[in-house]
Amino acid sequence: MGHPFPIREIARQAGLSEATVDRVLNGRGGVRDSTAQEVRRAIADLDRQRTQVRLVGRTFMVDIVMQSPERFSTAVRAALEDELPSLHPAVVRSRFHFRETGPAGELVTVLDRIARRGSQGVVLKAPDVPEVTAAVGRLAAAGIPVVTLVTDLPASARAGYVGSDNRAAGATAAYLTGQWLGDGPGNVLTSLSSGFFRNEEEREMGFRSAMRARYPERALVEIAEGQGLDTTQYELVRAALKRDPDIRAVYSIGGGNVATLRAFEDAGRECAVFVAHDLDHDNVRLLREHRLSAVLHHDLRHDLREACHIVMRAHGALPPAGPTLPSAIQVATPYNMPSGTVAG
Repeated sequence: MGHPFPIREIARQAGLSEATVDRVLNGRGGVRDSTAQEVRRAIADLDRQRTQVRLVGRTFMVDIVMQSPERFSTAVRAALEDELPSLHPAVVRSRFHFRETGPAGELVTVLDRIARRGSQGVVLKAPDVPEVTAAVGRLAAAGIPVVTLVTDLPASARAGYVGSDNRAAGATAAYLTGQWLGDGPGNVLTSLSSGFFRNEEEREMGFRSAMRARYPERALVEIAEGQGLDTTQYELVRAALKRDPDIRAVYSIGGGNVATLRAFEDAGRECAVFVAHDLDHDNVRLLREHRLSAVLHHDLRHDLREACHIVMRAHGALPPAGPTLPSAIQVATPYNMPSGTVAG
């Protein structure tokens, strides 16, 4: 396991003892496979961040904790690591804790472990449920600022929120969908990954309110709890299409868009308008293939830069500033995707 990093650095990155890391690196046994994998992940993370490790400045260890489909967590990791050099002379190091689905208790376990182990900050994407709110309170009490990413926990002790105005994003989706459907017939399928994520709830409310005001004749058909995972999403969409022969458009709030399109194709149905969120690798490819009408996007690099600044301010490393403004909502089409966007 060749690498240029001291055991102390690897142990800090992995959140393990130096003795444990030493046993893994030297193959001494007595270590679980999952622990060995944590050490390997830590070395890989350090390798990606090695340009930052050489910078001279104050070091902040930040934990990124997310419940999200892999396609979005991958986009967040890439955005953060691309942004790290811009934070010079500060050095920001990151540990990643990603899961696609599961009970909230598992997230709480991760957050409580961080509170015990220590961290300079946590960037969190999590469902808005009481047990997560309580865990954020314990982190704050331990002096660890929490910044919510993309979806907020407004009743918690979080230090700030970074992301877009989700109600405005939903209303924008309604405007585009209604304009593109025009005078033709058709109902709209709205798809949420989970009703426990506040950003999805706010997008749905913004969409529903704008559709009711501007296009009251359109029926909205809602599906939820697909978790953004393809297998579950496919079954939910197929069932909705069987129930409603008039669905001709989709507003995808929570992802799983490859599966949604496959369900339309397998049912022999046309999807005349499809508005989605986030330029992850699936959506970039679908947009370039003209299978999505538009993707509502916000700059993740900007969001993660702001999250790091909030953490730094909480530790007195930057001067105080006013409230963080919502990220701008960008409407991406096959013809105006941000430069550097590539399909994964």
